[in-house]
Amino acid sequence: MKQHLSNTPGPIGVFDSGYGGLTILDKIREVLPEYDYIYLGDNARAPYGTRSFEVVYEFTRQAVNKLFDMGCHLVILACNTASAKALRSIQMNDLPGIDPARRVLGVIRPTVECVGEISKNQHIGVLATAGTIKSESYPLEIHKLFPEIQVSGTACPMWVSLVENNESQDEGADYFIRKYINQLLSKDPQIDTVIQFYTTEAEEKFSESASTFLKQQISVKHITLE
Repeated sequence: MKQHLSNTPGPIGVFDSGYGGLTILDKIREVLPEYDYIYLGDNARAPYGTRSFEVVYEFTRQAVNKLFDMGCHLVILACNTASAKALRSIQMNDLPGIDPARRVLGVIRPTVECVGEISKNQHIGVLATAGTIKSESYPLEIHKLFPEIQVSGTACPMWVSLVENNESQDEGADYFIRKYINQLLSKDPQIDTVIQFYTTEAEEKFSESASTFLKQQISVKHITLE
């Protein structure tokens, strides 16, 4: 069924599989404070990192449609996995039928545009979910802009569980952090720059986390994606 969407520009939508995208929303608000924003975090179905391309696409499509229904004309996918597995399909296959004037953007390309200036020796590492690593989105995008850069990646499946269970500050977490970093450096000891992104959170802590990240009291509403 075709969506009936308002032509009046509304807030900017920001979507993530959890609450970690709030860090991205915070920076966007610093640059564009004149706009209103809606943040949608799919905590109920997080994490996305181990899910198939088809499932991540469907979940992301549902979230984008929900934000469009709520008046957003621009949606930012503040999720590495969604950007890697769903963004291109939504841009090419869904937007033309929904509304060609609307936009959905991801976080991988803007991140990649910065690494060429940050790395001194052209050796870059990526620490991310299994889904993001398997998609090879970062090597592909990096080599489009910087073909001379060497990219190595390591999946970090335990990091999500540590965050979900509020164990990221425990001593045991240090073991897994060192483990994945050592695995990455064993692939390329010359790495001088690391791209790292992993986030999720239990739903009941979302309001507290959002208020902390955005430095103000946040109103949180539970919605159902279909």
